[in-house]
Amino acid sequence: MTDTQKHYPSRMQKVLDYIDEHLDDCLDLDTLSGVAAFSKYHFHRQFMATFNLPLNRYVQLARLKRASYKLAFRQHETITEIAMDAGYAAPDAFARAFRQRVGQPPSNFRTSPDWQRWNTTFTPLHTARNRLMPTLYQPSDVQIRTVPATPVAIMEHRGDPSTIGTTLQRFIAWRRSVGLIPSISSTFNVFHTDPRTTPPEDYRLDLCAGTEQPIVPNDEAIKAGSIPAGRCAVLRVEGGADNLEPAALYLYRDWLPASGEEPRDFPLYCQRITFFPDVAENEAVTELFLPLR
Repeated sequence: MTDTQKHYPSRMQKVLDYIDEHLDDCLDLDTLSGVAAFSKYHFHRQFMATFNLPLNRYVQLARLKRASYKLAFRQHETITEIAMDAGYAAPDAFARAFRQRVGQPPSNFRTSPDWQRWNTTFTPLHTARNRLMPTLYQPSDVQIRTVPATPVAIMEHRGDPSTIGTTLQRFIAWRRSVGLIPSISSTFNVFHTDPRTTPPEDYRLDLCAGTEQPIVPNDEAIKAGSIPAGRCAVLRVEGGADNLEPAALYLYRDWLPASGEEPRDFPLYCQRITFFPDVAENEAVTELFLPLR
């Protein structure tokens, strides 16, 4: 393999990272071909050949994805502010583009998102990020830690994984109402089932906020629970926080058989360290925990 072939994926990954970090800036052909150190006369074809997605559509989808997260999960930001952040000079231009891609006006999406249509809209973006440019993990990426018990408040999600966004909206609203915002309360997800092998109606996930406060009766059926103490294999995942499957597969398929370790009787779980859209998507950090005996 030539040096050019070896460095080609990293140059394309550099472009994706630059887009994530500069969604508010000019992302034209001249700029992005310069980031990749490719000729601007060929770069758009190279990008299309690599990701099966035109460059301008990739950029638009990246901006609209961030906008959709803000609409659904950042209620304190106005639609006008979100439109400007997405690069639109006027809210109605943003509304037209958003509706064309996502199938709902921004105001409707904010109050009642159609997450199944949302998943369809952003599948090309997720494919480009996660399947065509996968992260390759190494045994040295896994640490074994002994973690303390952490009391948590739990909101259960039961049902189709594509509707987790609706449960997450309720969870975020409840956290804010009781002052358990992520800056003072750790955030965990507990994966009771594998979405690849579980019928959608049987899928189970717990959304958890760390707290030692007593859980009072509430309309959201929040209950008290705990992340148990014990040894865990921990894999740090940077970017791609909405798709932890490759990291989980690495832990179970590659790392665990070679490690000589045995899993403990508690599900795989993760801790969300930094969150998209508060940080650029490639800067989101999640730690995945595989409990060990």
